[in-house]
Amino acid sequence: MWRELILELAPDAVLGAPADEVVLVATEQPLGQRLPAELVALLRECNGVTHDGVDVIWSAGQVARDNAAFRSAPDFADLYMPVEPLMFFGDDAGGDQFCFVRTPERGEVFVWDHETDSRFMVAGGLRQYLERALRDSGDWYR
Repeated sequence: MWRELILELAPDAVLGAPADEVVLVATEQPLGQRLPAELVALLRECNGVTHDGVDVIWSAGQVARDNAAFRSAPDFADLYMPVEPLMFFGDDAGGDQFCFVRTPERGEVFVWDHETDSRFMVAGGLRQYLERALRDSGDWYR
């Protein structure tokens, strides 16, 4: 389902090979949060989506690495509101990050502006996020 949708929206998108259960569990454990069900389903079909040089959906490994790095960065605590309630999964190639709110669990997609520390909803779910991110270019979420 996800592969077909992505390739329908952006035939030139680059899709990673499917993630297996071991990889998905290894992503969740160090973060102490479950990945959103929609994201898990997508990663099972394609472990990462790149379009026009932008990592629209990170691989499971990058989700684990980048979220852990954001949560442990000593300067983040001084610069930003807490990032622990968020699960980052993609970016705009300019520093802004896309995420789900995990505490409390929400299905909408938010963007975190790294310059202003603002966080606002940009899509009602993963499907709508993909439709917008893959069809529009540039700052589609502003």
